[in-house]
Amino acid sequence: MEETISSKILHKGKHFSFKLDQVKLDNGTEIERQTVDHPGAVAIVAVHEGDIVLIKQYRYATKSEILEIPAGTLEAGEDPYACAVRELQEETGYAASDWKKLLSAYVAPGYSNEMIHIYSAEGLTEIGSSPEEDESITVEKYPFERVLEMIESNKIMDAKTVTGVLAFLTTF
Repeated sequence: MEETISSKILHKGKHFSFKLDQVKLDNGTEIERQTVDHPGAVAIVAVHEGDIVLIKQYRYATKSEILEIPAGTLEAGEDPYACAVRELQEETGYAASDWKKLLSAYVAPGYSNEMIHIYSAEGLTEIGSSPEEDESITVEKYPFERVLEMIESNKIMDAKTVTGVLAFLTTF
């Protein structure tokens, strides 16, 4: 275990904070740890008439347009399931009648406490999307086999999408 001696927020952003902590290791050595404090996120493997619903959007950090499953950041104190329901509707325009929690996992535990909760959503009904102001999203549907091929060929490189789709595969 490592003991936190002090913690300083270097920058507080809209969804997460960058921290600098002074830490004492088991052997007594004091070091600095830089971390990202994140409220967590959700992602949804949505299945419509046998196809996986993906969204295509430009991601500034990668400087590219990527295919991914719908996802979003938890609001303060928000239940992950409620967030998943909200994000599916906002990003894809669908509501689902059949939800299943697939897994929860740390995204990058080497530097962040972000936990992502991945759900499957089936029995989709179109109700209209309402993306956030900074989102430009195209909804696309692909047969499950095609999504697996795109993962294998690195056309889909988003970790939450790869994890979610493979976790969904294990539910068969």
